[in-house]
Amino acid sequence: MNTSRTDVLVIGAGPAGLAAARAARARGASVTMLDSSDQLGGQFWRHLPPERPSANERMLHHGWVKFRELSETVLSDDGCRVIRGAQVWAIEPDSTSAGAAHLAVHVVVGEPDGTGRRRLVLTPDAIVLATGAHDRTLPFPGWDLPGVFTGGAAQALAKGERLAVGQRVVVSGAGPFLLPVAASLANTGSDVVGVYEANRVPALVRGWLPKPWELAGAAGKGTELAGYLAGHLRHRIPYRLGRAVVAAHGTDRVEAVTIAAVTPDWAPIPGTKQRIEVDAVCVSHGFTPRLELAIAAGCELTAERFVQVDDSQHTNVHGVFAAGEITGIGGVDLALAEGQIAGHAAAGGLAADTEVRSAVRRRRTFRGFARRIEAAHGIRDGWPAMLTDDTIVCRCEEVSYGTLCRATDATGSRSLRALKLSTRAGLGICQGRICGRTIEALLADRVGDAGLTDGVSTDRRPIAAPIRLGELADPAHPDPASQHPVPLKGPK
Repeated sequence: MNTSRTDVLVIGAGPAGLAAARAARARGASVTMLDSSDQLGGQFWRHLPPERPSANERMLHHGWVKFRELSETVLSDDGCRVIRGAQVWAIEPDSTSAGAAHLAVHVVVGEPDGTGRRRLVLTPDAIVLATGAHDRTLPFPGWDLPGVFTGGAAQALAKGERLAVGQRVVVSGAGPFLLPVAASLANTGSDVVGVYEANRVPALVRGWLPKPWELAGAAGKGTELAGYLAGHLRHRIPYRLGRAVVAAHGTDRVEAVTIAAVTPDWAPIPGTKQRIEVDAVCVSHGFTPRLELAIAAGCELTAERFVQVDDSQHTNVHGVFAAGEITGIGGVDLALAEGQIAGHAAAGGLAADTEVRSAVRRRRTFRGFARRIEAAHGIRDGWPAMLTDDTIVCRCEEVSYGTLCRATDATGSRSLRALKLSTRAGLGICQGRICGRTIEALLADRVGDAGLTDGVSTDRRPIAAPIRLGELADPAHPDPASQHPVPLKGPK
């Protein structure tokens, strides 16, 4: 089949990336798919390695049949090259690029901490960014203790290694993700002593109940919810609204947490604290899109700081498409729909084509579903009331909330860059991935109505992944397959 673009690069092998790769191949494009992991599936379909399979893997994952279908399709297709252990560390403009996107994609292939990694430079005709998101966790006193996990980390250990993070565990934060986290913990043998959702009934009603007929296309989510509720009842896991973990206690690791009722804007209510003995706590307050590569490629962002796309999932950059959580946090169904549309369009198709008509309908439904999640479970403005003067807000650089506030007051600066330099907040090894949005929010709140004025974002990281100086010194090799009509299979 002829196509206006013959060489499509898909970055990310989660639901959106897998769907994009299959759709691009369906239009005859040659596809290269990169993922930093040694397994396909992304964070959602994280699973045991093939040499240690589960006897009943299908029961442990939602949509496992879909994953097997997608992964087996791309892996068995000679026109789709899959390169695992491939870390994209930079994207930069390249006017000499043979690809229509005029972008050079810099990749290292090999073990993340290994030596002798291979450097490649790819110049595809089109790029589909499907880089996903990571947990957002708000700080609270004691959140830097061993035994405090993000919900995603706890679920990854449960799904990918069948490891329990603790014997007595509390799950806290906001959003539907708390339910599968608790289910994964219970399935690995943990005693989940409670799930605490910070939002109250009125917020959930305002988010979920208006125009209920619009949820008809997402009826499968009701079945999924019923399954989680059945698991909660079976394991006798309490579920409490309007409460949050406001402190973790211990010396060498977590020994207890303090739970408190919170106001509708998440400020702790005096006199409501309750101490519970646990050896682990899992906290999740939603997700932050991984925008480094999109920003490096020149993609515009929405006011909510997601990648802006049109009906074809095309960004403002010619030849660059985006799909999945970087365009909005909407879950696996939205990611699959967007990925299919993006891959189809990257290979020269249109959103109006019959091949993606069903995906367009599903995208419309699940974008509405995503808006309801944000309305019902989004972060509220009163959460900084949980912090004390010595609460660590940047764990890499060990910057406390008090230090951040005093530096802001002393300098009188409204520049995020200057405040980061003066406090070291957000400048550690994670480069602000964990604390960046939090630091921005705290500083903006501290400087008042004028806000931060320099337009700097903690999502901008020109070097998107660590790379050794020795690797930079070695010459990069153009990828010969990027100019080949049918790329060869890459290393597994």
